[in-house]
Amino acid sequence: MQQLEFFAIPSPCIGVCQSGPRGYCKGCFRSREERLHWLDIDDQTKRIIVKACSRRKQSWLRKQAESKPQHSAGEQQDLF
Repeated sequence: MQQLEFFAIPSPCIGVCQSGPRGYCKGCFRSREERLHWLDIDDQTKRIIVKACSRRKQSWLRKQAESKPQHSAGEQQDLF
């Protein structure tokens, strides 16, 4: 049985509106086409886009965590 949706799918925009190196917005992780056509697409497609944005953000966060230098336990970290 499919759940009924009573509310419109809101835009995932957080007002950061800058394109990253792969063309996705640095704030909401939507592609240029996804941002441009948001108001014209149906709710099912919006749900798919929101899930894709979530996966893109998780991937980006993992890459950011992997690229940070790891400090050894005996090494003092910079305070500033």
